[in-house]
Amino acid sequence: MPSDEVRLPDGRRLDVVVSGPADGLPLVFHHGTPGAAVPVRAMERAAHARGLRLVTMSRPGYAGSDRQAGRDVAAAAADTRAVLAGLGAGRCLIAGWSGGGPHALACSALLRGRCLATATIAGVAPYQAPGLDWLAGMGPENVKEFGAAADGEASLSAFLDSEAAGLRTVQGAQLAAELGGLLSGPDKAALTGEFADYLAASMRSACSQGIAGWRDDDLAFVAGWGFGLDAVGPVAVWQGSEDLMVPTAHGRWLAKHLPGARARLRRGEGHLTFTASGIGPVLDDLIDLAGL
Repeated sequence: MPSDEVRLPDGRRLDVVVSGPADGLPLVFHHGTPGAAVPVRAMERAAHARGLRLVTMSRPGYAGSDRQAGRDVAAAAADTRAVLAGLGAGRCLIAGWSGGGPHALACSALLRGRCLATATIAGVAPYQAPGLDWLAGMGPENVKEFGAAADGEASLSAFLDSEAAGLRTVQGAQLAAELGGLLSGPDKAALTGEFADYLAASMRSACSQGIAGWRDDDLAFVAGWGFGLDAVGPVAVWQGSEDLMVPTAHGRWLAKHLPGARARLRRGEGHLTFTASGIGPVLDDLIDLAGL
């Protein structure tokens, strides 16, 4: 499905893909890192079956979305507000997967009254989270990546330039080899067929115009997020025990520190498995959390 170009109040372009019933409540999905507005087909089917309109946008610097230099995590809320205004939508549900998790939480905190409920799926905790060893349990590629991010933009750019080279042309059947030590057993089993093709397409699109979006995501993760977690509204925290990209300790920390969070900590699930299965249970929980 081709993306639509949305013009933001500051003149930036944002790639957005919308599908589903025109009168459906929007489900705004914040993609992972790196990623882009490439719909997860199983998620589309699950959302549409529940009467939801699925809205996915490429964050600034990814695919056709203009870069927003120096953006923090909180900046995602203003972009989301503008997209909702363009749709004529006053309310929405929010979900964020992996690197999209913090951006979903930003929308929950800063779009109160619009965001009815939020789900963070294998999302990272704040980098300076007290009592959390942020890198512990991550696969070696992520340890190197976020070590470079902590060292600053120049170090991170050099690392990502090398990493992105293989992702610009990657196909679904090649993705497991590209991700290497980031995949647990459940994730390797999930990375097949339609889902593998989706994830490869998302990464190709994410890297098609360079590394700006990926770099800016990482720099935002290791800096202050720009909002307080105590402002986050109704939220469910979904996290698997077999996640080597965002270890389960991140989910436990978020579930403990987000006010009134529903902890959905699942044994045997990895980083990819919730999304690969179409996230039906996540959506059902999100709808219930919103009181719909």
